[in-house]
Amino acid sequence: MSFRLVALDLDGTLLDSHLRIRPQSLAAIAQLRRRGVEVMLVTGRHHAAAAPYHRALGLELPAVCCNGTYLYDYARHTALMPNPLSRTQALFLLRKVRESGVHALMYIEDTITYERIEPHLARLLHWIDTEHPGDRAAFTHVARFEDVAISADVVWKFALTHPTVEPLQVLVAEVEREMGLACEWSGSNRVDIAQGGNSKGALLGRWLDAHDIPHQAVIAFGDSPNDISMLKLAGMGVAMGGCADIVRHAADWQIGSNDSDAIARALEQVFA
Repeated sequence: MSFRLVALDLDGTLLDSHLRIRPQSLAAIAQLRRRGVEVMLVTGRHHAAAAPYHRALGLELPAVCCNGTYLYDYARHTALMPNPLSRTQALFLLRKVRESGVHALMYIEDTITYERIEPHLARLLHWIDTEHPGDRAAFTHVARFEDVAISADVVWKFALTHPTVEPLQVLVAEVEREMGLACEWSGSNRVDIAQGGNSKGALLGRWLDAHDIPHQAVIAFGDSPNDISMLKLAGMGVAMGGCADIVRHAADWQIGSNDSDAIARALEQVFA
């Protein structure tokens, strides 16, 4: 079976260490789209933070956002197949976050909210201020998450970080045991918490089924544990170089790092 869709994670995969899409990748993707191959972003990012890349690639398909919490249709400015946290869940999780002392970002309907800046967030803010200042509204400073959680129409997910992994591991164990929420690791000391059952692979699979696209007709690229469900779903799962063993073992093929032209070369080879 020939591949009909390329599913691409962003951070650590399509994006290099400077959070840019390499020119060779842009060219390879444009060539595939001219040949009728569809391309979809499948990311842990909020749709507002993924928007610059969706525009740069000139994509038409919606993007899977927040680790499969929803699809976002950029043309219609609409979330599709949403499965957000309830207000009760968000407030309960915030209490756990306060008790644990971890740093949090809270993703609501149209922005990512933060109370204070830590190194990972500082990098993201520098990226958007220097590379995409028109998208600065993707991040919003707030005084108290609890006030926002009460007033927000939607809470998509929480992104949690800490300098050491142990507090995150303790929190994840509690959240999974007491709340049944989905906890997806996107880095060695970063974990995303969303509604139970949400994952990149689950929502991508629902979208494929709704559009009569066989899972085997998908080639997917990823680098982190939150990509595993997508890599396993696809007809070919491709792991980036330097990824953790758990990701590599879930993939069918491992290529070079995101700071090389590995994706462009892989696409050229597969679609030769």
